[in-house]
Amino acid sequence: MRLWILFGGAVALAVVVGVLARLHPPGSLLLAAGPVGGAYETDAQDYAAILARDDLQLDIVDTAGSVENAELLNTGQVDAAFLQGGIRVDPGKAEAVGAVFFEPIIFLVNADADIPRNPALWTGLRINSGAPGSGTAAAFRDFEKAVGLSEAQNTHASIPYADAAAALLAGELDIAVFVAPIEAPYLKAAYDEPGLRVLALDHVQAISRRLEYATVVTVPAGGMSLDPVLPPRPVDLIALEARLVVRPDLHPALINRLTMAAIELHSTRGILADPGAFPNLEGAGMVVSNTARQLILDGPSTWHNWLPYWIAAQINRVLLLLLPFFFIVVPLMRLLPLAYAYAMRWRVWQHYPEIRDIEQELANDPDADALQDMQSHLSALDERLATLRLPAAYRQGQYDARLHVELVQKRIAEMQQHART
Repeated sequence: MRLWILFGGAVALAVVVGVLARLHPPGSLLLAAGPVGGAYETDAQDYAAILARDDLQLDIVDTAGSVENAELLNTGQVDAAFLQGGIRVDPGKAEAVGAVFFEPIIFLVNADADIPRNPALWTGLRINSGAPGSGTAAAFRDFEKAVGLSEAQNTHASIPYADAAAALLAGELDIAVFVAPIEAPYLKAAYDEPGLRVLALDHVQAISRRLEYATVVTVPAGGMSLDPVLPPRPVDLIALEARLVVRPDLHPALINRLTMAAIELHSTRGILADPGAFPNLEGAGMVVSNTARQLILDGPSTWHNWLPYWIAAQINRVLLLLLPFFFIVVPLMRLLPLAYAYAMRWRVWQHYPEIRDIEQELANDPDADALQDMQSHLSALDERLATLRLPAAYRQGQYDARLHVELVQKRIAEMQQHART
């Protein structure tokens, strides 16, 4: 019995080790961010710091922006990425953690520039509309279509965000387009320039209706800068919702950890969002990971306070993996001692057909030679029974079988004695 207990313990340990091996996530993941110094790259650094608490390494891939990020996801070269609203990926290649923050479309111009507030009237202007592969370029192409502009009506440049303000002041540009959080470092630097202002567009609601993935946000006076005060009065801006997106086959524990980081970083009150507005599921515009959905809607479970994050993140998967153990392995383990007991008894029982055959032959009044053969057979059978090595708990059956053999031998001896007389 002790052997069976040890065997059962070994099986249980093997099952637990197998479950843990399947649950434990990789120690690192790749996140496609954006240009160095940009808002996405800055946020990615914050995510890396949070994941490092659990010894997870977040490797940041610098890219041209959301369009390149989508391509990297489509080809499986990264595990996660930031995607600007409206940027699509191939179906089945990515799932959203959720929308994580607003990215208004901001138009900076020179303070004394006479630029129409109705963008449908823009013509002959020099517009910095985003580098190839960036989300800004993709969003501005859609913006042009929404207001009825053709790309040929204006001259387009792709100056880096950090240099766009200087180009405006130098007279090299008429408009610099930014699709970014209003707190982005390069925008804060531009706000400090007294020669620049934010162009407040007319008909913002109508334009946003023509962009299926856009919404309207209101920036309060001073929301961008208090010195100088920008904007000088509340202004409505067209805004997109940036999304954190992951591969569908990314380990659930890593999705859980990214979602927890998103909640920590983006759920606070901001200039454009109330507490708890982000991360959200409505602004994702694509299939949302079930792992992220549950965490955003229900919050972390109490298990997070007691278990390692990678187990707490998958407590339901743990239960699913252990169910076969409890409903199949445990009953089997209970049957093993019964099977063992049957096997031990069978070592004795398998000799009873020989005893029965001899008893049946005795009923046919065998001659002396046959009786002698039976006696020899029984002697050999008794010897085999005597040499069986059985645990003490099963020796009673051995003794009973030998007694049965002895009784038949006595009957044969009596018949032999009777035959001689």
